[in-house]
Amino acid sequence: MAKVKSTFYCQNCGSQYAKWQGKCSACGEWNTIAEEIVEKPDAKDWKSPSEREAKRTAKPLKIAEIENSPQNRWHTGNNELDRVLGGGLVPGSLTLLGGEPGIGKSTLLLQISLQLNYKVLYVSGEESQQQIKMRAERINPVAANCYILTETKTQNIFRQIEAIEPEVIIIDSIQTLHSDYIESAPGSISQIRECTAELIKFAKETNTPVILIGHITKEGSIAGPKVLEHMVDTVLQFEGDRNHVYRILRAHKNRFGSTHELGIYEMQGSGLREVSNPSEILISKNDEDLSGTAISATLEGMRPLMIEIQALVSTAVYGTPQRSATGYNVKRLNMLLAVLEKRAGFRLGAKDVFLNITGGISVDDPAIDLAVIAAILSSNEDISIPKDICFAAEVGLAGEIRPVTRVEQRIMEAEKLGFSGIMVSKQSKIPKNNFSINIIKVAKIEDVVSHLFG
Repeated sequence: MAKVKSTFYCQNCGSQYAKWQGKCSACGEWNTIAEEIVEKPDAKDWKSPSEREAKRTAKPLKIAEIENSPQNRWHTGNNELDRVLGGGLVPGSLTLLGGEPGIGKSTLLLQISLQLNYKVLYVSGEESQQQIKMRAERINPVAANCYILTETKTQNIFRQIEAIEPEVIIIDSIQTLHSDYIESAPGSISQIRECTAELIKFAKETNTPVILIGHITKEGSIAGPKVLEHMVDTVLQFEGDRNHVYRILRAHKNRFGSTHELGIYEMQGSGLREVSNPSEILISKNDEDLSGTAISATLEGMRPLMIEIQALVSTAVYGTPQRSATGYNVKRLNMLLAVLEKRAGFRLGAKDVFLNITGGISVDDPAIDLAVIAAILSSNEDISIPKDICFAAEVGLAGEIRPVTRVEQRIMEAEKLGFSGIMVSKQSKIPKNNFSINIIKVAKIEDVVSHLFG
């Protein structure tokens, strides 16, 4: 038995200290440093010592001598997840999925495990086998390749892995696991780091993809040490409001693909339904002409989206006018209001301005600036914008309308959804294609006002 070592970890950021102190010097939080006892046996591998010695020793090679081995991705049967992952699961990869409690993390991964054509081991430390079966019968009652294991000790989990030899492993969740090599409670900094290290070693040596579910803190970051996100290959975030039926899957880190892709799901009684055309759910079906509403063409990764922006401008009842935005940056809203006041002459300083992006999503694409301004002016003048016109342009501090990237793709999406016109910057370089949609080019805010409101 090796020497028992006592260390101190910050439970908020995972920083390690040699002795206790009241304030963490890394994150600045008070009373978050706790003592954890770490025990380091000589052999702490998921394999026996004889198997470890039989492994081939790695040798350094020149970069020109390394053979290219293309990674054949495994399709999960879920197009939205495959898009966010960059094409599917990579053998030997470790994926971490985080999200709010009750957002649907376990439902999504159980649904994936029931659809996969590979042998899947679903390890749960939070639910019993009977609870998981009840949910599985509601999602997909026929699944021949999915094994359910309720266990929290990593040594027992690896013993069952060697017995059934699964091709994909799902852990729900990493905060519930514990290892005999660490004498601390499950969910502590040292336990999370040790269990993740054991799973990474297993995944890389057996070429088995592993998916972990991670809890998040009240600030929205994944619970545990920050090194956890550095250790894994992919970090996914499952977002959404539990009061809405739509969920968004984003990639915050991806060693095998882009981090700009987006997956959208609809929560139903039978599980999560993939939303293949999100523009239809993000635009309300209203036949009445309402002021303060504008449609913008935005991009999330390679996917174009048409989103609806609602604005409400009213006289301020209290002394200080209110500025509120849902799904949009409030600082950028204040900047656009200052541009309207300074460059276009609209007196909005004594009025309340409320902005909302429908569908419960958050957008930081500067291409929606023109639609934001159009919605604000529409509500201020109480004149509705034609429903068949959308916008795709950035607004500068001088009041100029600036071009945005991949404007051709935005125009094609607007044309596909039946819009008759799209307003873009006059400086946009649009290839000479046979677009049936009317492309309206404007140079400054005054051009937008004269075209929309006369």
